[in-house]
Amino acid sequence: MLQVSGLTKIYGDQILFEDVTFGMQRGERLGLIGRNGCGKSTLFRLILGTETADEGAILLPRGYRVGHLAQHLRFSEPSILDEVCLGLPEDQRDQEYRAEIILQGLGFAEPDFAKSPASFSGGFQIRLNLAKLLLSEPDLLLLDEPTNYLDIVSVRWLTAFLRAWKGELIIISHDRAFMDSVTTHTMLIHRGSVRKIQGPTEKLYAQVAVDEAVYEKTRQNEAKKRKELEEFIARFRAQASKAALVQSKIKALERMGEKEELSAIANLEFEFREAPFEGKIMAEATSISFNYPGGPELISQLSLTVNRGDRIGVIGKNGKGKSTLLKLIAGEMPAVAGSVSFNQHTRLGYFGQTNIDRLAPGLTVEEEIDHANPALGRTAVRAICGTMMFSGDDALKKISVLSGGEKSRVLLGKILALKTNLLLLDEPTNHLDMQSIDSLLASLKRYQGALIIVTHSELLLRELANKLVVFDGETPRVLLHGYDYFLEQGGWGDDNSVSKSRAADSKEKGERDRRSPQEMAARRIRTLERKIVASEGKITGLELQQKKLESDLEAATQASDMDKVGDCAVQLGEISQSIDEAFAELEQLSNEKTKLERENS
Repeated sequence: MLQVSGLTKIYGDQILFEDVTFGMQRGERLGLIGRNGCGKSTLFRLILGTETADEGAILLPRGYRVGHLAQHLRFSEPSILDEVCLGLPEDQRDQEYRAEIILQGLGFAEPDFAKSPASFSGGFQIRLNLAKLLLSEPDLLLLDEPTNYLDIVSVRWLTAFLRAWKGELIIISHDRAFMDSVTTHTMLIHRGSVRKIQGPTEKLYAQVAVDEAVYEKTRQNEAKKRKELEEFIARFRAQASKAALVQSKIKALERMGEKEELSAIANLEFEFREAPFEGKIMAEATSISFNYPGGPELISQLSLTVNRGDRIGVIGKNGKGKSTLLKLIAGEMPAVAGSVSFNQHTRLGYFGQTNIDRLAPGLTVEEEIDHANPALGRTAVRAICGTMMFSGDDALKKISVLSGGEKSRVLLGKILALKTNLLLLDEPTNHLDMQSIDSLLASLKRYQGALIIVTHSELLLRELANKLVVFDGETPRVLLHGYDYFLEQGGWGDDNSVSKSRAADSKEKGERDRRSPQEMAARRIRTLERKIVASEGKITGLELQQKKLESDLEAATQASDMDKVGDCAVQLGEISQSIDEAFAELEQLSNEKTKLERENS
């Protein structure tokens, strides 16, 4: 399997990795995480051999095939079915049914199979490349943000497919829930090095946070001791009677070494400015209908009331009209029929997928944000620039030189500059890393205004939505409940996606798409396995916190700091109880899994 040894990669004065070593075992599915720009995609290119490491080696077994999701959009076949079948080995090119299953899973309908690849949007063309890759079944699969162009239904299908993947997998994704549901291990690129564990992202982040807190406390204690030694040496160096003791202190100082202070890592910190709203109804869409000229009707007679405090998730397959609905509400385009009205005190903030094209290339980041609200003043504008990770001279960068992700941050900054009480957000997380998404989610939870959000993140939908607009039929419908209720009532109707992806070859034998009791048990076992891994991660995090508190308690006792002793003792009691509860939960899950395995062995 893949073995990486002593890997170092440097760009100019920036060290991405230094002396990185790790390996993968057969069947391992690895989630690769880290801040934007830390080198995740670079590591993929090094594995693929399209870039060269400055030092170190990447070793693969002879004949071991590595496949990756290509971003180039060049196609040679007249139909998407023929194009995707190129992913099959030459002696299996007649097995079109396998390509059909994957295409359907990724959101293509059967009438699409005969269409030209050029007739589809860029997002759907990326899906064609993904379909070819999955069909080729390489030994090691490299996926860089595979969900960016997928809707929820396709993400759910891909999740099931990858859970059944028999080879090795490394995946980069900002979607924490998707990644944790697919992977067996997690590896973090952090401060020029890597750290890898078995388990989910939360477990790894918790370990790193505790380790860095312990490191910093140790560094501060050592710095204090170093200062004391230096003061002693300086005070008694000239006294002959203290010469031996001074020399002893000098040697102790030399042995101690000096830990470097950990550099601060910039965080994207959201805080939406709120305009007051005292009424109940903020906006109303009344019997709105819409279709593009010559196209099918996307929205028919839809009525939607937005009340103060509403959190409305807009969900459905791509191309069905979700973004169009936000444009209609935002007044970006007129409805064919019906109307949208607002309370006179409603203040709108709109983040659209295509709005980055409206940024002025010749303006700087600071100027763009200032134009959103000239009354703010330069100090407040600069603060927002810093919040969006454009500190110092970065705020003076021209829009024309920014990446797509940086332009998205500018758009979010423009919304932060406004006082709003109704936010319209269309896929706001696409260019954010996990920490930035966590920050956005926390800010949206604090936001007192109303929210309408288009997202394929089931995490955001579960955490935020209390109403849904569902695009799952000929026209959207309004559901006055949250996302979990939607799933409980049948949801996407795609629960058979696991058996489809696992039993692709069964179509040739004419099997019906239904689960046997054994399949249902296997599904339940896999669910329990994921819960067990999460529970183990929780216990590990708690035990690390317990260890740190025990160290703090010991130090406080030695220092006779009784207030600190009391605080540590109380926290240790709470942590101990939490650990006991977590172990009880783990035992229950393990017993249930063992019982199911025995019953179905």
